[in-house]
Amino acid sequence: MRIATDPNASPSPDHDEQDAAFEAEERALMEEFLRNPAHDYRNLKYGDTADGKIMRVDRDELLVDIGAKAEGFVPAREMQSLSPEDRAALQVGDTILVFIVQSEDKEGRAILSVDKARQERSWRVLQSAHETGDVISARVVNYNKGGLLVNLDGVRGFVPASQVTGISRGPDTQKQSDMARMVNTDLKLKVIEINRNRNRLILSERQAVQESRESKKDELLSNLNEGDVRTGVISSVCDFGAFVDIGGADGLVHLSEISWSRVKHPNEVLKVGDKVHVTILSIDQDRKRIALSIKRTQSEPWTRAGDRYQLGQIV
Repeated sequence: MRIATDPNASPSPDHDEQDAAFEAEERALMEEFLRNPAHDYRNLKYGDTADGKIMRVDRDELLVDIGAKAEGFVPAREMQSLSPEDRAALQVGDTILVFIVQSEDKEGRAILSVDKARQERSWRVLQSAHETGDVISARVVNYNKGGLLVNLDGVRGFVPASQVTGISRGPDTQKQSDMARMVNTDLKLKVIEINRNRNRLILSERQAVQESRESKKDELLSNLNEGDVRTGVISSVCDFGAFVDIGGADGLVHLSEISWSRVKHPNEVLKVGDKVHVTILSIDQDRKRIALSIKRTQSEPWTRAGDRYQLGQIV
């Protein structure tokens, strides 16, 4: 026998409890689904960067999981900044930073770039270094008439010849020789101008060296005492004396402190590169100046007069 039900009758308490339990279970499942990183979905667009996981390494491309419900691939043309050694070291499971070139191709895969990702990261590091004044390191890859070209993880930078301490200010042939010698060497540099929109990056090795010397100079000044004898190298010669590098700071040897004998010009007895012993005469901490003497490391001639002459001797 069938029992007729009244459609207008109120639901039983048991039915309400079942519906509430079912809704609670659905909400819990949905929250768990959203919390799972594997189900993370982002609307990828050109210019985005992501940390992806390498799924396959082929000769002409990389297959990368970027956690966006789809795999992307890096064609060979988009990983030219990787050296052969870097390419050979890539392994399945490695994490790699990629740049979104195209969100989806005909096969539904994102087109990715390692080169542009490295450039993006490098631009950010360089911008930060410019703002903080940090010193960075870069390798010289080439040169032109005006200066050196360096590579910083895919970003090309320019170091004017006037901003490099190792480039002479003589004839152009000498400058070209100096710059050629620096190719494939690493330089400490400071960012002096950066304009990403114009792809412009200007750096200075001279400022980086000067900053390093200033730091060393402060340390040296705090450890110097008047009367100390140090070994140094002549760094420059001028009309009124010579400057001596005593290990991070230059001190001045005045013309009158070069020799006990009469010297008309410092270049009569000194030249750049000469190694000399000097006595610290005075230290000006506020102006960061050091006065030196070469002659006071030597015996005063009058102290040896008794050995050379006798009383009553005609000279």
